[in-house]
Amino acid sequence: MNLAESLVRSARAYGDLPGLAVGTEDRLDYAGFARRAGALGEGLKRRFRLAPGDKVALVMRNHLDYLPLLYGCWWAGLAAVPVNAKLHAKEIAYILADSGAKLAVATDDMAETVAAAAAEAGTRPIELLVESSDYERLASEAPGSPVEQAASDLAWIFYTSGTTGRPKGAMLSHTNLLAMTLCYFADVDITAPGDAMLHAAPLSHGSGLYALPNVAAAAKQVIPESGGFDGAEIAQLLTRHRGVAMFAAPTMVSRLVTHPAVASSGVPGLKTIVYGGGPMYVADLKRALDVLGPRLAQIYGQGESPMCITSMTKAMIGDRAHPRWEARAGSAGIRQSTAEVRIADAEDRPLPTGEIGEILVRGPQVMSGYWNRPEANAEALRGGWLHTGDVGAFDEDGFLTLKDRSKDLIISGGSNIYPREVEEVLLRHPDVAEAAVVGRPHPDWGEEVVAFVVTRAGTSVEEAMLDRLCLDQIARFKRPKVYRFVPELPKNNYGKVVKSALRTRI
Repeated sequence: MNLAESLVRSARAYGDLPGLAVGTEDRLDYAGFARRAGALGEGLKRRFRLAPGDKVALVMRNHLDYLPLLYGCWWAGLAAVPVNAKLHAKEIAYILADSGAKLAVATDDMAETVAAAAAEAGTRPIELLVESSDYERLASEAPGSPVEQAASDLAWIFYTSGTTGRPKGAMLSHTNLLAMTLCYFADVDITAPGDAMLHAAPLSHGSGLYALPNVAAAAKQVIPESGGFDGAEIAQLLTRHRGVAMFAAPTMVSRLVTHPAVASSGVPGLKTIVYGGGPMYVADLKRALDVLGPRLAQIYGQGESPMCITSMTKAMIGDRAHPRWEARAGSAGIRQSTAEVRIADAEDRPLPTGEIGEILVRGPQVMSGYWNRPEANAEALRGGWLHTGDVGAFDEDGFLTLKDRSKDLIISGGSNIYPREVEEVLLRHPDVAEAAVVGRPHPDWGEEVVAFVVTRAGTSVEEAMLDRLCLDQIARFKRPKVYRFVPELPKNNYGKVVKSALRTRI
């Protein structure tokens, strides 16, 4: 089975329905969407001599051709490696080298970054710009039929940061993504042909994953002209398109409901906002319901189990008369249809309802493992269960409440930031003896990064120097917003930094 067949199916049944739009303008119907994807797939095979199983990195902002390229990769039997366009060139170089991508496709704004990354990556992938004449020649190829794929064949390598500070590539098969697609319909939202999916969040992550069920249902895929999240633009698009769903981080939802354009125009075209990627505080959820009405659904998942662990439907969240609504509103919902979810102790023994432990998951949506990471696989998938690193508890009604997140993870604007990655960069400065990074609440972004720094005896370091060091090595959104210079870091008897103590000082 090949995920590209779902696009073929929609194009055959609903070929005249709008398939792709940019801003307020419909660009391609579903027949044209499928034709372009097939042509790009054929072009990738022929012009770059790519064979089934080869990797193609998509280093692109949200763009009209993102989804045709993604489906084109599958059409040709290739594995897509969507890359966060906000990453630093050094981070992109690591992903290119680690995945072994043979081709890196970039939008024009990413051209210099991708060129620098490709030069640094040992694999030296071919570079292709979407706006080039070479690219347009690909789209002129005559499409054949999608390559036959086994259900277990690799479709998407989802790079997600880990506690080691280096990203790991979660291997997602066609079966994994089909399970996610079916769970969307069963557990998250219902989509009809002619509805729309608005991609204000990155297509390299959650929004791209949720394109799959919406393509299978023949919903129009809408790319904002800005390529991202802009409250005024979204308000305008919600007056132009109908039956609109969108995936958003909780901070995006909060920014949307307080935007003047939403207050003045309302959201007539909005059907559903699916939020995830971080917690939504109950007070913020109440405010969003007051403004948007019962149009909010929630998912909890990870790249290793894409969008598929637990969820709450619009009906659950909107049922404010339920006697346990407050508790449910603060939860992550109930397990999704294909997911087995267990709370376990340190020895992986299941815990009873109400007790707190690590959240374990198994099912057809769970990755087969990390690319080239046998030791990480043995740890993450021991006993046949995905160990999420998150801590939570089930209540008697089956609602899962997250008590903590993966150790020390910071979520800012829906993006994951792992402290060790930032700490390792800070420690490159010769006068930095120790560094510890934690998150603190931020009204707009959810959290922001705070760095505690101990300098070597007799030295001092300027914040600007550390900021420059970070900007040279990691993505801008990961750098500390605040620096605290301290004489020592609090530690326990084993010499481990006590970050809970640091959080009381911010």
